[in-house]
Amino acid sequence: MQTCSRCNATSPDDALNCVSCNANLNEFSATSVALKRMQSNPRIRSIRVSASDDACPHCYELLKTYSKNEVPHLPHPGCSHDNGCRCVYEPVLEETAIVGKVAE
Repeated sequence: MQTCSRCNATSPDDALNCVSCNANLNEFSATSVALKRMQSNPRIRSIRVSASDDACPHCYELLKTYSKNEVPHLPHPGCSHDNGCRCVYEPVLEETAIVGKVAE
């Protein structure tokens, strides 16, 4: 199921538009909005696709880390799980140095 970021309604994985407000889900699904935020965040180096333990074989093929501009669209169009695609994006952050005095 896809969640609309505008009205919070859920729509089937194969829906192009929200069943409630008709928003374009390629642009306004919660997953698409999250991906855009991650792609625009300079602290995020790459994006990993993760899924639940009982994901379908098609979704297992996606489980890896991608460069920010090569991330596949979710929900996975080939997903065959009864509950739909449950893959998620996870940010991989740049390493940051901690500067300052260490407490003794």
